[in-house]
Amino acid sequence: MPADTILHDGEFLRLKRRDNWEYVERANARAAVIIVAVTDDDALLLVEQPRVPIGGPVLELPAGLVGDIVGEEDEALEIAAARELEEETGHRPGRLTFLCAGPPSAGLANETMAFYRAHDLTRIDAGGGDDSERITPHEVPLAQIEAWLAAREAEGIRVDPKIYAGLYFLMRDRLPVG
Repeated sequence: MPADTILHDGEFLRLKRRDNWEYVERANARAAVIIVAVTDDDALLLVEQPRVPIGGPVLELPAGLVGDIVGEEDEALEIAAARELEEETGHRPGRLTFLCAGPPSAGLANETMAFYRAHDLTRIDAGGGDDSERITPHEVPLAQIEAWLAAREAEGIRVDPKIYAGLYFLMRDRLPVG
């Protein structure tokens, strides 16, 4: 396999070329986690935050980077998922189950993301992320999720398609066995 050429080495991202293919890798993390969490009163936890590349707010499932904290580069995926859920939404999971993992944009980046389902939630605080983030947590009743997301899109807020993947996992878990 030919060696990669580094075209740009930034603080958080690295642009590389292999043959005629250019792609991005994270310079400060090794993966991302996405958390599907539903409260006891059947509300899906979502977050809204400004995203510079999009030029506005985006609705997302709670998520974050793995291994991006100095001294915690070998952080377990499950630990990162619990940490990110608590930071962003104020909810601590009693347990997490792995759902799936894969590339979010295989033609653009070598990043891998892992989906986790959070169970047995305990509200710890209001959430909202750390000092570097401007996150607004949302608790949306599952019975109203489609209409709520459509209304946000009509307002010009982008909806991350990973939300629909999370809803698939919830639907799959609620189907009768057999």
